[in-house]
Amino acid sequence: MRHPHGTTSRTARALRSTTVGAVSATLVAGTALGLAPAAQAASADSPTTRFVDITGADGTVLKANVVAPADASRAYPLLVLPTSWGLPQVEYLAQAQQLAKAGYVVVSYNVRGFWESGGYIEVAGPPDIADASKVIDWALAHTPADARRVGMAGLSYGAGISLLTAAHDKRVKAVAALSGWADLIDSIYSGRTQHLQAAGLLDGAGRVTGRQSPELQEIFKNLYASDLTKEQDMIEWGKKRSPETYVDALNTNGTAVMLANGWGDSIFPPNQYADFYEKLTGPKRLELRPGDHATTELTGLFGLPNDVWTDTRRWFDHYLRGQANGIDDEQPVQLKSRTGGAFEGYPDWKSVTATRKKIALASGTTIHANVDSGANGGVIFLSSVLDQIVQLPPVASIPLLPRRWAAVWQSEKYRTAQRVRGTAELHTTVTATKESGTLVAYLYDVGPLGLGKLVSHAPYTFHGETPGKPFGVDLELFSTAYDVPAGHRLALVVDTVDPLYIEHNPSGAQLTFSSPPNDPSYVSIPLREQ
Repeated sequence: MRHPHGTTSRTARALRSTTVGAVSATLVAGTALGLAPAAQAASADSPTTRFVDITGADGTVLKANVVAPADASRAYPLLVLPTSWGLPQVEYLAQAQQLAKAGYVVVSYNVRGFWESGGYIEVAGPPDIADASKVIDWALAHTPADARRVGMAGLSYGAGISLLTAAHDKRVKAVAALSGWADLIDSIYSGRTQHLQAAGLLDGAGRVTGRQSPELQEIFKNLYASDLTKEQDMIEWGKKRSPETYVDALNTNGTAVMLANGWGDSIFPPNQYADFYEKLTGPKRLELRPGDHATTELTGLFGLPNDVWTDTRRWFDHYLRGQANGIDDEQPVQLKSRTGGAFEGYPDWKSVTATRKKIALASGTTIHANVDSGANGGVIFLSSVLDQIVQLPPVASIPLLPRRWAAVWQSEKYRTAQRVRGTAELHTTVTATKESGTLVAYLYDVGPLGLGKLVSHAPYTFHGETPGKPFGVDLELFSTAYDVPAGHRLALVVDTVDPLYIEHNPSGAQLTFSSPPNDPSYVSIPLREQ
């Protein structure tokens, strides 16, 4: 999958040049619009902005911008903001202006391999972590930044790099990781299943806006090819790039960590953030709200009001500036249901789920593989954005789902609203006619007319099973918060094909679901206290 030199590389460079102009112009225009009142009131106290080159690890040149208070006679807290995957260095300019006005030195830089920065895309590998430390070095030497008050923040790719850097560089005292990852493999290979649309989006954006390293090209090649001989290599590659691997270092450093994500994040599902949050022992905060990857923070990039960025600012104000703004006194887990309502506070992630109800799964259901039954997780970004804006998740007519290709179990009709909070868990026994296969489980909110709205889902792939021999399946669906109205039911649907994922069902494969008396099958529904 390596790009040959010549026409392809020239085309990529042309696309990058064209795209950088378009994206930069859009962000700068949005920044100017969002900051128009401040610009009209410009004075000698307005922040200064300059564009600089910073020498990163191994001499790689990183394109950066510095936004700082005009008064350089005293020291200020430093915030370092690595850019998102595929976005140029002006990404955070609106936020940087606002933070500088509040008394921060802000250095944002294009990570290596993207846009005009040098090097190759390393996917938050060791060179990226070394780059971030070099940026901190540069800022402390060339700006009025205080070495005792260093923070990092970022969106998506910048979030992961910020967490990884904080684990490796004790100077980083506080982090705000927005729409990021804690476990890279669990994000794009959960349930041992390739997240096809997510990987394809990252791959495509990387090719247009950057330069993939040979190692990354090989990773994508093996991912798409489902090369099981390379599976462990890919897992080890991902572990090296996963903040969860270094959680002990973060805890030892005492880093104050704020995590924020959307329930419908198509690239980094919320489960891996919630698990990571529970392992942190220092100051921490977890915010989960309706939305897809980076959509909950988007308006803030244009300088418009945005509660994620507001809380990010409060986080740094407290942990870098020592302000008694109360953020440390609030419940550290803040959730907002996809079906509306105010934020709910919890003392920890475990408290989100007060009780569980099980839906028994009757035995003896067989489905044929290789056909999409009509139940699916939707389309990357589009489906979750619709859910975020108009509360319209992917839907399916449960009575009309063809039972040849979809297994369906339903609960009783609920007399009261069921406030689903946390992670639904499927436990069942499967007998396959082939040694490999993929199944996808969906949890639906089913109304009186049989129309199901997707509550959650997750894929599961198996290899090396003996045909005809039953085996157990335990699968966590993606965490969520969703209120099922009174008079509705919950339905579990299982089929074998979903456009979001690569499936591994041989031709003619069948799956049979059973519920042995000594090991009954069920789906466990996590509920908030009623």
